[in-house]
Amino acid sequence: MGKIDQVVQLTHKPYLNLYGLDITNKKGEKGHYYVASRAKTAADLKLTTGKNTPDGVIIYSLYGEKRDKVVLVRQYRYSIGDFIYEFPAGLVEPGEDHHVAGVRELKEETGLRLELLQVDEMYERPAFTTIGMTDESCATVYGYASGEVTQAGQEDSEEIEIVLADRREVERILKEERVAIMCAYMLMHFLHDEDPFAFLR
Repeated sequence: MGKIDQVVQLTHKPYLNLYGLDITNKKGEKGHYYVASRAKTAADLKLTTGKNTPDGVIIYSLYGEKRDKVVLVRQYRYSIGDFIYEFPAGLVEPGEDHHVAGVRELKEETGLRLELLQVDEMYERPAFTTIGMTDESCATVYGYASGEVTQAGQEDSEEIEIVLADRREVERILKEERVAIMCAYMLMHFLHDEDPFAFLR
C-alpha cells in the first residue's frame, strides 16, 4: 500500500485549497500528488483526521401536487465555462447539521421550502464526489418542495436558473445537456420509477 510522507498546504483560501503530497507508492518509488480540499489547514484534511464529515449537502426534492417534478438548478460553472444541470446543493457550515443545511440551501437557491423525508442514514451518509482529485464529500437529503420559485436568496457570485422538470424534460436533459454525475443517476430513477423515492424504503 502506498503512503503519504508529507503534506504541504499550497494555498490559503476560504472555500477551497490545494495541498501537495510527497508520497511513496506500493513499489517504494517516491512521487508527488495534489489534493483539492475544503479543509482550511492540513490538520483538517480527511487524510489527517480519518473522519468523513460532510463538506456539502445535495438536495433531491420533488415538487407539485402530484410530486411529478424534480427540483433542479442549471448553474454556470467556471470549470467548464458553461451551464450544467445539478441538484440544489451547498456547503455545510461548521457545526451545522446537514439536514438543516439542506433546508437552508434549498431556500437560498430556489426560494422553496423543504419538507424532509426521514430515511435510513445509509442513504444520506456523506459520500465522496471526485475522489481522484479531492477529499470533498457530500451528504444527501430527500424531501418534498413547496412554495414559489425565486432567485432573491442567491448570492451575487451565483448564476443559477431554477428548473422544475417533469419526466419529459428530464429525458431531454439526460439526452442533450451537461449533467453532474450524482444528479444524472438520480434522474434515471426519477425517469423510470413510478415512485422516485421507492429505493429509500
